[in-house]
Amino acid sequence: MQELGKAEVNSTRITRQDDNRVIIEKDLDTEYMVLSMGPQHPSTHGVLRLECVTDGEVVVEAEPYLGYLHRCFEKYCENVDYPGIVPYTDRLDYLAGINNELAYCITVEKLLDIEIPRRVEFIRVITAELNRIASHLVAIGTYGIDLGAFTPFLFCFRDREIILGLLEWISGARMLYHYVWIGGLSYDVPADFRKRVSEFVSYFKPKVVELRQLLTENEIFVKRTKGVGIMPADVAINYGWSGPMLRGSGVKWDLRRDDPYSIYPELQFDVPVPDGKFSDVGDCLSRHLVRALEMDESLKIIEQCLDKMPEVDGFNSRALIPKRIRPKAGEVYGRAENPRGELGFYIQSDGKSTKPLRCKARSSCFVNLSAMKDLSKGQLIPDLVAIIGSIDIVLGEVDR
Repeated sequence: MQELGKAEVNSTRITRQDDNRVIIEKDLDTEYMVLSMGPQHPSTHGVLRLECVTDGEVVVEAEPYLGYLHRCFEKYCENVDYPGIVPYTDRLDYLAGINNELAYCITVEKLLDIEIPRRVEFIRVITAELNRIASHLVAIGTYGIDLGAFTPFLFCFRDREIILGLLEWISGARMLYHYVWIGGLSYDVPADFRKRVSEFVSYFKPKVVELRQLLTENEIFVKRTKGVGIMPADVAINYGWSGPMLRGSGVKWDLRRDDPYSIYPELQFDVPVPDGKFSDVGDCLSRHLVRALEMDESLKIIEQCLDKMPEVDGFNSRALIPKRIRPKAGEVYGRAENPRGELGFYIQSDGKSTKPLRCKARSSCFVNLSAMKDLSKGQLIPDLVAIIGSIDIVLGEVDR
């Protein structure tokens, strides 16, 4: 950190009174002040500590301090067999458990070189997109609270509750699902799965428009976020940003389209990026806008999957799951487009053990947060809260 110094030094004034007393008057010198935001602070979205160097209301530098939620995920992976790691992946980005499971399982399946039944692939994508919508609803609702808007939060959590109900009905759990398994799924979907998911899609389409009118187009919200925390596209790429953060800077990059996996190549959907008409490309409003528009695209994906998903009589989702997994010696990297960006897993196998020699998680939240210094320079303290909220971090994945 740079040495703390005086922000400005004012002149000294010497005055002589009538009784010949000399009075030396000095203006107050202003100095940089160090403020800690967090780790117990509602606007840090978890146990994150920001050490802020401020000049009055202006932030000179904001340094993130991590490690308050460290749970040794990667060390656990070296002591647990391949299927046993799946429940731990749920606890990385705990708002998008199914997306985490999918990223890990496709990596191990890549190492095993096994093919997944089409019905399983469609169910995986449907549940992953439902989880993506639920995650974005938390991001949008809590972002409103960060900036003083409470009502949108209630709207978001009302609709998220329906999705959690669907996922609980399918998997038996509300947040930590353990539903996607290596080679398949823990259970096939219930009989009237198509009907209930289709009903949700029909219900939620007008709610997305309503939420946009309520928060995204709100004049106060726009003034608080437009032009704040601008990140140019080239700098975002150099930092390794991904997901809504990178797309918010105008880069049309989505792993589901540009490095496709599962059955995403068969589906038609757009990759929304800001055009600069409503927001300044790369600002907080752009990042929020991408998440709001992505929910529409997830609904399109779910509808297509419901139409194309094959029916199989007597389908057993566990039938093709290997009983004991011992991959051949080698290494592999697999990745998936999570709600917060690219989640990747690098796995090494020695060819002998049922446990990975090394399993490293590439966290999009960690990478996105690394640009906090550049985003915060010259911003006001209240705008710092807007910037943190626009990053949409989950500390379980940052610290892992």
